Amino acid sequence: MGITGQDGSYLAELLLAEGYEVFGLTRRLSASNYWRIEHLLDRITLIPGDLLDQLSLIRALERAQPHELYNLAAMSFVPASWDQPMLTGEFNSQGVTRVLEAVRVVDPKIRVYQASSSEMYGKVREIPQTELTPFYPRSPYGVSKVFAHYITVNYRESYDLFAVSGILFNHESPRRGLEFVTRKVTNGVARIKAGLTQQLGLGNLDAQRDWGFAGDYVRAMWMMLQQDEPDDYVIATGESHSVRQLVEIAFTHAGLDWQQHVVLDPAFIRPAEVDHLIGDASKAKAQLGWSPTVDFAGLVTMMVDADLARYGR
Repeated sequence: MGITGQDGSYLAELLLAEGYEVFGLTRRLSASNYWRIEHLLDRITLIPGDLLDQLSLIRALERAQPHELYNLAAMSFVPASWDQPMLTGEFNSQGVTRVLEAVRVVDPKIRVYQASSSEMYGKVREIPQTELTPFYPRSPYGVSKVFAHYITVNYRESYDLFAVSGILFNHESPRRGLEFVTRKVTNGVARIKAGLTQQLGLGNLDAQRDWGFAGDYVRAMWMMLQQDEPDDYVIATGESHSVRQLVEIAFTHAGLDWQQHVVLDPAFIRPAEVDHLIGDASKAKAQLGWSPTVDFAGLVTMMVDADLARYGR
């Protein structure tokens, strides 16, 4: 679920490489959103379904008969959750409950991965954050993900499902949506370099995040479902960087001076900002054998190069 998104496309590639038969759940839309998986369409099977429709989930599971289910579908753009808090809750909270209930009804042996988020920590209680750090979400998105996280734990403990949550910190790639700050910056750099614009509006440059590469993070998802016992894991690089550092690396890589192009736009300031997000992935490293392979500078330059190539420069 969520195969058309950034993580879904990388996960589909990984599963195909591992020899899986891959099914993806897709919502019926007036315009297709397959650009991330166009190169995979002849190797995967797409099934119509919707997190808002319980029956469609049951039918999808009956058709695919999966051994593993990865729920990556969500209303994932944090700022939009203030504009659509009810819909965010329906998809991210009740949608997850529908997925778990469908698994319980159709085949309780299905192993389930649920995508949790570092946004659940919000107003952080300790630095760095671990699996035991209390949650204090600061957005409707974060609140909805806390519900999804705990309902997954509840179904695991109540019905003995093999259901796990990966508490993933920010993970990016050239396939990231343009609305997210990392891609907004790298795409903005490419547009400025191509002479299509001169300015890039951003919000809080001092906001800090633990950014990793999405390709590394989907590997962790898969590893969680290969364990003997279900458990939850923080997936993070353990390094925190500011939006300002992101901007400096991106513009410098393209031979530009960011201070000549970046402007502060109050429209991009969150109503409630999260604090210092930085994850401790020690448990994942010890129990899964997982560690990131792409560092922050490598991630940013990878994304800049991809966007420069898109604009022919």
